[in-house]
Amino acid sequence: MSHIKFNVAETPPADFLAEHPELPTIAARLLWNRGLRTEEKIDEFLNPDYLDDVHDPFLFNDMEKAVEIINDCIQNNKRIVVHGDYDADGVCAAAIIITTLKKLGATNVGVFIPHRETDGYGLNKKTVAFLKDEQTHLIITCDCGISNTEEIVLAKELHMQVIITDHHAMPKVFPPADATIHPLVPGEKYPDKSLSGGGVAFKLAQGLLKKHHEKHELLDGGESHEAFEKWLLDMVAISTVADMVPLIGESRTLVRYGLTVLNKTRNLGLRQLLVNAGLIDENGKSKRVFDTETISYQIAPRINAAGRMDHANVSFALLMAATKEEASDLAAKLQKNNTDRQKLTEQLLGQARAQIKETKQEDNPIILIEGQNWSAGILGLVAGKIKEEFFKPTIVMGISSGGVVGSGRSVPGFNLIASLQSIPEFFNKFGGHPQACGFSLKDAAELPKFREAMLEKAKYGTKDLDLTPQLKIDIEVNLEDVNWKLYDILQKFEPFGIGNAEPLYAATGLTVMGVEPVGKDSKHLRLLVKHNSHVVRKTIAFGFGDAVKHPSNWSALKPGDKIDLAFSVGVNEWNGNRELQLMVDDIRISSPS
Repeated sequence: MSHIKFNVAETPPADFLAEHPELPTIAARLLWNRGLRTEEKIDEFLNPDYLDDVHDPFLFNDMEKAVEIINDCIQNNKRIVVHGDYDADGVCAAAIIITTLKKLGATNVGVFIPHRETDGYGLNKKTVAFLKDEQTHLIITCDCGISNTEEIVLAKELHMQVIITDHHAMPKVFPPADATIHPLVPGEKYPDKSLSGGGVAFKLAQGLLKKHHEKHELLDGGESHEAFEKWLLDMVAISTVADMVPLIGESRTLVRYGLTVLNKTRNLGLRQLLVNAGLIDENGKSKRVFDTETISYQIAPRINAAGRMDHANVSFALLMAATKEEASDLAAKLQKNNTDRQKLTEQLLGQARAQIKETKQEDNPIILIEGQNWSAGILGLVAGKIKEEFFKPTIVMGISSGGVVGSGRSVPGFNLIASLQSIPEFFNKFGGHPQACGFSLKDAAELPKFREAMLEKAKYGTKDLDLTPQLKIDIEVNLEDVNWKLYDILQKFEPFGIGNAEPLYAATGLTVMGVEPVGKDSKHLRLLVKHNSHVVRKTIAFGFGDAVKHPSNWSALKPGDKIDLAFSVGVNEWNGNRELQLMVDDIRISSPS
């Protein structure tokens, strides 16, 4: 049976609840759990406003300088190259800046999206030399650059200017860029510290548009600056959700408005991608409202698939597509990339699980997996899945003739990037966040020593952590309190994502009234339960009939059994009907007490 702990958040102080009598108790507890304690923060969260909650881009220390450099290049036809990254965040960031530059009249503009396996993450010296040969005057980095000190030193020696737009962890030595737009730079006064790479790129686009508007009432073509800026927000929302930055503060506001734009996007490539994903019909009508789940499970995986399986240039070209025919061809390529990616991920996951068992790593503080010729584009996906299954920091490495590359995912409390920063002697390159990292080793022969070093780091870093798989439960409720009124309140909490997870509830001591296998191969279960009244409620437990994923064999539950459920609340719609749907996240047998 399930060994996952239900970690229910503490009840907020009575005075907090008393200060907000206008809010139902459940809503007040949800706000408290998200660290929203002041009237100002609560109002910004529940009622985000574009004019009030999106900050002036010129609050960035170097924004004036960056805009001046770019405008000089546009006016004097100096070549600008935007250097992106191969994931959805970096591709969207590059598309945001390129689209804006072209709208402002830049004609001598190019883009460089690195290849994951041959170029690696961020700038490299070979690319810098190539861009110089291409007569580049200015390099603008997107979603990378802050860890590329040596490469930017070289660019400066070759008489190129460099503007960094990035959001990754700070290195010990900072690059000598001409301007750095990064919310985490020491001394940076910009108030929002959690923007995605696409969010930072958008701030640069805002700065350029604001400066242009000082001298021009309208953009070329008669469009207002405000309208053009807001049409970029679909890509900002995709970048923010895809890169899993916290959906709080300004990022939350950008995503809230970005979802509105996404639902009526005029981007031909995105529309065709949504058609191929089955989310828009052949007449162009949306089949559902697009939300953060649409981005996480439908849009971002397809954009990422190009960089994982082939080259992210395909995704960038899709976002920039000028005709329906071009968009259709590119979306079809991404669809195939994504299908191939899914198959390869499942194959490598099976090998990873077998390796964990063979090497007896189940009880280790960190899981370290390696595979010969494993695709670098899939390593992070495998690491993420294994981390979720075992609730331990996980690093997955691919070994090839080109060396060793790795990707890691972590659990709360263990800082992966800090661990790598403490042993830099092992790496050619590394970067990332506390919860995710990527790297390449200097010497494949050092792999055993690297494994030992990471084991030591994890032993020390996790010694005070509870590595029992656990679910963060917002509130324990009576099923009788789960009604349409509660659902309507939850709409104010969207968009959901990192830092604002969809609320998870627990109900304990439920009586099973029926168990119905549903779906293909009976992999899902519909559980009929009742709680503190005679009313029977339907719940859906996706995947809980799958004996591989859930060896506890929940399909053997029978009427009269007592269980606890962790669940979220959604809506099931069919033939014009709507009903509340309780979506099971986990099941426990109720304790005798």
